[in-house]
Amino acid sequence: MRINFSDMKFYKIMGKVQSVIISLLAVIIPLLITAQVILRYVLKMPLFGIEELMLFPIIWLYMLGGANASMERNHISCGILTLYIKKEKSIAIFNFIKALISVAISMWLTYWAFWYFTYSLKMWKLSDLLYLPMFFAESAIFIGLVLMVFYALVELYDMVLDLMDTEKKAEV
Repeated sequence: MRINFSDMKFYKIMGKVQSVIISLLAVIIPLLITAQVILRYVLKMPLFGIEELMLFPIIWLYMLGGANASMERNHISCGILTLYIKKEKSIAIFNFIKALISVAISMWLTYWAFWYFTYSLKMWKLSDLLYLPMFFAESAIFIGLVLMVFYALVELYDMVLDLMDTEKKAEV
């Protein structure tokens, strides 16, 4: 029995929550930039710390954008080899290996991100001007990578099933 994750309620809710957060962040960042430009160049009253404040939504947008690309399987890839591979089974093997490498690298990075996450929580560093806890920005790295690992595992599952399907077709 093949499980289609994209049809599962939890998977859809995760995608919608991510999309809403990404959309909000994509609106907040230009608003902060516009406010700073107006304050600095029009009103001649620069607001110190706005660049520091922008760091938080920028990091979250970057990491959630990466997770969203993993969910939609729109990550950057070099498709040159797929131009030369003609057999369906060879393409399935190539996609499986690509997904397996993606999972391995994502898990390795998540391991280090977890270490950094616990370090950040323990140190509870504050930003220079506004004294905001940097943990809230730095935690985005770990959370984003956990999401990327999850989506990479879903993709690996799909590639394993595709590989098994092509083997069954080859037997017939």
